[in-house]
Parts: sequence; structure tokens; C-alpha cells
Amino acid sequence: MSSSSFYRAYCSLALLLLLLVLVGCSPSQPEKTVTRLEGHIFGTFWQVTLSGNLTDDVQATLRKGILERLQAVDKSMSTYRDDSELIGFNRHPVGEWKPLSPELMQVLVLSQSISEKSQGAFDVTVGNLVNLWSFGPERRPDAIPDPDLLDERLHESGYAWLILNEELGQARRLKNFFVDLSGVAKGYGVDEVGRYLSEMGYEHYLVNIGGDLFAKGARSAEEAWRVGIELPHEGVQQAHHIIEIRDMSVATSGDYRNYFEVDGQRFSHTISPVTGWPVNHSLASVTVLSPDNASADAWATAMMVMGVEAGLAVAERENLKVLMLERSGDTWLTHISSEFKAYVGETAAQALLRK
Repeated sequence: MSSSSFYRAYCSLALLLLLLVLVGCSPSQPEKTVTRLEGHIFGTFWQVTLSGNLTDDVQATLRKGILERLQAVDKSMSTYRDDSELIGFNRHPVGEWKPLSPELMQVLVLSQSISEKSQGAFDVTVGNLVNLWSFGPERRPDAIPDPDLLDERLHESGYAWLILNEELGQARRLKNFFVDLSGVAKGYGVDEVGRYLSEMGYEHYLVNIGGDLFAKGARSAEEAWRVGIELPHEGVQQAHHIIEIRDMSVATSGDYRNYFEVDGQRFSHTISPVTGWPVNHSLASVTVLSPDNASADAWATAMMVMGVEAGLAVAERENLKVLMLERSGDTWLTHISSEFKAYVGETAAQALLRK
């Protein structure tokens, strides 16, 4: 597939199936002056909002720089282009070391760290399982996989079999699995755009790639950046919670926009690396706030695998800012971690829990 197809299935693969919707000024307030740059990458949209009115020349320079950063991530980490660095690694002989770029190594090191902390709830080596369930590049028909093939691919995966030598900048696979960075690479792209804008001297901006967000500074002197967390309900998009963020990333994972049904049974896109099957619990969405979006991205995926009780326990242990929406009959229950409560403040936290 073309490079523009990078993560065409990303929104179908777990991270931001629950779209985080930008919330601007209220209807009673005049719109503050901002500049928006936008386009398409990774099979989804990108948008950068900066405070102030920038000239056409400045906008052109920024657009060029942003696309260069995003295209570099695409070339390194895409599972949809045959010439990507990641595909080259996946095709490299099992057991043999392969030198990797510092960027790809950084993402793999982060992924392995979260795999260990989540006890395998996040695992980039399950690409073959994802493909088997129709949520990856192979694009199989919507059907339950053959149990024997499912078991085979499950036993081929496992983050413990991905060996990294950070000092020498190389890695190897000890089993014939397929590394899929869909749960972290788009977040890394958000971080790269943020780094670029900061390098260019900007202190107030919002990066949005397919719903993954990073907010720096504020929208204006009077107003913070505000985002809406969508109610996990099919049909009309509705912001269930609105939060203010500053110098913070936001990533959400959910289970309701991408799934298939067989004989009336619904199968979510969120695949458990432990069982090899789609998760089946009451947790509908997870929103994670983190200084970097790659971490928020990966942790949101891990929490969706773990479910409410186990996910909140890990959030407390790892000091993570987490908001969960759980199905309870025809209503929704909101759960937040201690760190999330501390970030938004007592008053805002109580308002979230009452809703």
C-alpha cells in the first residue's frame, strides 16, 4: 500500500476509536485568533493549531517541516509500505541482529518497558494475531480465525522474544513474529511534531493526529486548551467529558467503532496478547494523559486489554493519569485514577464522577 495508507487501520486497531473532539470557545465568546494547518498522514488527518495569525510564508515553512517529520516516522515505522524500516526488520532472519535507527529503537525500548509494566497487556509482537483477526494489513474476511492457526500465532508472539541492544542500536527476533507499532507509532508522530514546533520557538500550540493530542501552553492568555472525551456510543458523536490540558498529551482507546459480528456475537478490535482473542469486558474506553503521546497511546491500549479493576490498579501503581468509561446497562460509569484527579482538581474530578 502507499505511504498514505500507514495505519489506515490504526483507528481500526485500537488507539483512537473514540475520537477526542477539540472544544474551542463557548458560543457566547468571540473566537480567539489562531492559525490551523492540516493535512493527511498515516491514513488519517493531522491538524496543528497555533495561537496567533501567522503569515502565509510562515505557514508554508511550518507545513513543510511538519510533513518532513511525519513522513520520516512513516518511512521508519509503517506496516503498510514495503520499504519501511520496520518491515525490513520483520523480514530479517529470525535470531540475527539488525541495526536500527535511533528513532525506531527509541519506540521499541518504550514499547518493551510498557509491556513489562503491564505484564504483557501491551505487546508489539502480536502483529500476526491482529492480522488474523482482520484488523491489520492482511485484511482477511470478517470471520473467527481457525483455532489451530490462532494458537500457532499466539505461541509465536511474546515481547520477551524481542531482544534489544540499545547501546549498539540493534535488535533481533527470537521467534517468527510480526512487530506492529500501531499502538505507539502514531503517538510518537504527535511527539515529533511537538518537538519540531518547540524547536521552531513556538510555546502555544495543539497537535492532533487522528485524535491523538499534545497541547503546549494555552490557546490564549485567557483560555486553556480544552478537549472533549467522546461518549462511547455508536451514532452521533457526543463529548461526555470536557477537560483542560496544558503541556500534556491525551490518547484514548475504545472498543465500539471497529468490530465485526458472527452469529450475533460481537468481536472487538482490541486483541489480548495473553489469550489471542478480542477482549470481552465492560470497559468501553480509556483516556490516558501523559507528557509524551507515545506513552499515552501505549498505556491506553494496555488498559483496554486489562479492564477496569486491573487497569486502575496498574494506573495507581505506575502513577498514571487515567479516565475510564465503563458500560453499566444503559448508562456509563466514570472511573479516574488518583493522578488524574490531582491533575484536573477536586471540583472537576467530582463533576466527572457525577456525570
